Amino acid sequence: MTSIKRVVAALILRGDKVLVCQRTRHQTMPLKWEFPGGKIESGEQPRDALRRELDEELGIDATIGEEVARFRHDYKNGAAVELRFYAVREYRGEIENRIFKDMRWARPSDLPALDFLEADLGLVRNLVEGKIV
Repeated sequence: MTSIKRVVAALILRGDKVLVCQRTRHQTMPLKWEFPGGKIESGEQPRDALRRELDEELGIDATIGEEVARFRHDYKNGAAVELRFYAVREYRGEIENRIFKDMRWARPSDLPALDFLEADLGLVRNLVEGKIV
């Protein structure tokens, strides 16, 4: 049986834009775009994991809002991820790029032009269709 990697990611919202991040060449799935976040460690609650990841990746103390989407994605290599996306409308500190090749604030309509991780495409579709605000 495949073990499912549990992952949390943030929809950091500012006006009508959302923060998206590009992986570096040295990460798995290099140069793909994604929403900031990461793996839930053993014994960690999803919101606590996301708060920790946003501190590590962006240097912010985020207020984790409601869960806006949950997807399971099975990769061709047999790996599976369960992704939980949370809205983040408030945070303390200035966002800084600590680990990514690039970051940008994008309107939902701009997202399909970016090469996103397969696992994030369901959320991108929902944003473009206006199902998530």
